[in-house]
Amino acid sequence: MASSSMSSRSRNWTAKENKAFEQALAVYDKDTPDRWDNVAKAVPGRTALEVKRHYEILVEDVKSIESGRVPFPNYRTTREGKHEER
Repeated sequence: MASSSMSSRSRNWTAKENKAFEQALAVYDKDTPDRWDNVAKAVPGRTALEVKRHYEILVEDVKSIESGRVPFPNYRTTREGKHEER
């Protein structure tokens, strides 16, 4: 049986959690004492370790995109002005 911390780490992040995470990152920058504890408090159900790992994954994703290892999606605009992926 997996530990509760292990199972929560593998749990996908919801849109609501990601929004709270992003907002907390805007408030608690890298110089904030206990940054990850503060971010975790802003994302109910997530630990400081989980939010820190989520941030590390985000940073790696951005690096991959900026280095050209991940291609940008090919979007087109619909008549309604919405973007669709081709």
